[in-house]
Amino acid sequence: MPEIIALLGGGLALVVAAVAGLYLWPVGRRGLRVAPARPLDFDTATRAAEAVIAAEATDPEIRPESRSRLLSHGSRTGRAVLLLHGYTLAPEQYVGLAEEFFDKGYNVWIPRAPRHGTVDRRAHHRVEAGELTTYAAQGWAVASALGDEVGVVGISGGAVLAAWLAQVPGNVVRHLLLLSPFFGPDRRQAPAYVVRPLIVLYGRRILRDRVTSRGYSLAAVTQYLTIARSLPNPPRRAGLRTAAVAISPLDGVVDLGAAVNVPRRIADANAIPLRVCTLPEGLGVGHNTLNLAALGVEGDEWRRRYVALYEGATAGDAPIRQ
Repeated sequence: MPEIIALLGGGLALVVAAVAGLYLWPVGRRGLRVAPARPLDFDTATRAAEAVIAAEATDPEIRPESRSRLLSHGSRTGRAVLLLHGYTLAPEQYVGLAEEFFDKGYNVWIPRAPRHGTVDRRAHHRVEAGELTTYAAQGWAVASALGDEVGVVGISGGAVLAAWLAQVPGNVVRHLLLLSPFFGPDRRQAPAYVVRPLIVLYGRRILRDRVTSRGYSLAAVTQYLTIARSLPNPPRRAGLRTAAVAISPLDGVVDLGAAVNVPRRIADANAIPLRVCTLPEGLGVGHNTLNLAALGVEGDEWRRRYVALYEGATAGDAPIRQ
């Protein structure tokens, strides 16, 4: 029996049987729609980022390696990128890829998500959807002032936030790269029919939280699923110029169908192609498609390919399956 279903046990079955309206309970939240931030200039945005970094440096609860990171050329550049890390992880997840972008002339902002990167390894269990969307919006406010053409890269839960940013009215996200996006759980872990009950019962903290063997809190992961369910349907046209997804067939965390279909609808709404890159199984890379250190030189090549995907690479530039 899949792990998440085993964790739910008979209690969920009884609740679902007793409360038929569970499937009719709205899972989106109006509070996730944040007001557009006032546009910043480069100097103000840089000071804001540096203030975040300085505050984290004096906070004993935040691990030093997990602090927010700003890679700046010292002035506004033609291109800038916002990098959003995954659930349970922190900005150091982007070591390597951030440098690839920076070496190509980008200014790069990697903010730490709320309740992540702390000495309390369970703090992320308490994260809320509203905190996550506020974090993403604040990250975008800084990044959008660092360059003339700005986009977002997100991985796993961070990819959900990246897609959300690309659909917020007023944001001008030009490039979108989603790595292992968590728009739904792997169906071997949680079949589609239990996702809504999971979101309601654990996302609303009606049931006591449970933690999987991967250290994932059901109360926390359903916050990301709540945000995913709040994406506009149909998607809005928002000025995207490129959109791409990278997934691994060895990923046992996300629904690979949703990982492609959700961004495809966003791409279609913007009249652009979605580039889909499937990592070869031989690489041995699972859900964390940034976990490339063990690949050595080949890992460096894959980071370059991710940048090429972000920029709108054609089939000749990167291993892309259209």
